[in-house]
Amino acid sequence: MADTIFALSSGAPPAGIGVIRISGGDAATALSALAGRLPEPRRASLALLSDPSDGAPLDRALLLWLPGPGTATGEDMGELHCHGGRAVVAAVERALGRMAGLRRAEPGEFTRRALANGRMDLNAVEGLADLLAAETEQQRRAALLMTEGHFSRRIEGWRLRLLDLSAMAEAALDFSDEDDVPDAAIEARIGEGIAALAQDVAQVLAAPSAERLRDGVRVVLAGPPNAGKSTLLNALVGRDAAIVSDVAGTTRDRIEVPAALGGVAFLFTDTAGLRAEAGDAVEAIGMDRARAAMDAADILLWLGDPDALPREDAVPIAAQSDRMDHRGHPGLKLSALSGEGMDALARLLLEKAAALLPREGDYALHARQRQGVTALLRYLGQAGRQADLLMLAEDLRQARRAIDTLTGQAGTEDMLDRLFAGFCIGK
Repeated sequence: MADTIFALSSGAPPAGIGVIRISGGDAATALSALAGRLPEPRRASLALLSDPSDGAPLDRALLLWLPGPGTATGEDMGELHCHGGRAVVAAVERALGRMAGLRRAEPGEFTRRALANGRMDLNAVEGLADLLAAETEQQRRAALLMTEGHFSRRIEGWRLRLLDLSAMAEAALDFSDEDDVPDAAIEARIGEGIAALAQDVAQVLAAPSAERLRDGVRVVLAGPPNAGKSTLLNALVGRDAAIVSDVAGTTRDRIEVPAALGGVAFLFTDTAGLRAEAGDAVEAIGMDRARAAMDAADILLWLGDPDALPREDAVPIAAQSDRMDHRGHPGLKLSALSGEGMDALARLLLEKAAALLPREGDYALHARQRQGVTALLRYLGQAGRQADLLMLAEDLRQARRAIDTLTGQAGTEDMLDRLFAGFCIGK
């Protein structure tokens, strides 16, 4: 039997309340040992906690006894709602740690047990990880949708449709001579079903990625030396993140600064100034890195000659408008020092970011999920092109395996270890 685990699941003390969770086969024994009784299931009960080793009082706390399998982890669980002082929490944890069969939980171990016991699937787990790390409203909303199972329910719909298609394919293969199997029309129905399912899957795959939502929309500021890139970066992020100087070539490398505008996460990148010839080898490396950043940018703000836009979608910026004449310049005129045009630039960035991020009520897919959906779409495409029913049935079987990887039923321990290593203890 697995160890019974415990951990503080509320905020670090001192706090108003310290919630200590216990999960495993010895949870009832642990509650009884501390409180002298086992409370009624799923009803809060007040009790004086005492150390079983010497009977010394620990704290007066609320108890919750939650018998499995209908719990967060799928196991017997107990909760102690103690006072949130450091000494109180430490004393209760010491008493638990001395009990046979109990140990402190590892990071993410409660959630891992929920996954193992079928209380959550892998998509909900990844959504929970994103929810714990969310820093913007948009990140919170998308993570909550994933945690609440919106994507998982869509996958379950795909699985059921695949099972129907596979059943029809098997029927066409094995029972085509039976009167109740309409073999003349069944292949057409299978083809139509595959096409409709592939269209639905492709629509999900076209959605924005969770990495962009989590890490921020990449906004790169580029242009020649002394164009005002560093000053503009500092104004956008609200602090002196980059050195500003009249000396050309002050910025020698990329400077990346995360910031939120209007509840949206951005990653702003200041780059080395671009000119025809580098002054030295270090500046040449800086310019190479600047060009690489420009290629990878989601939004490129170009502070150079508007006739020399490095990309068709680059946004021309007429910076330093407080001291430079920009008559005839087609770009957005602004001054990071006076504030002219900064509100317009913020609106432009949010408008462009809206097209790159999930819409209200949408979730975003991680790289792992996108790989699984891509594999599913590939097998559906192969099945749709098959003239041989036997090969078609095999492609549908592979498509079902791809769905298993999406839900975690065909995951690997190494991948799970990496995922749960990022969780906090007690979750």
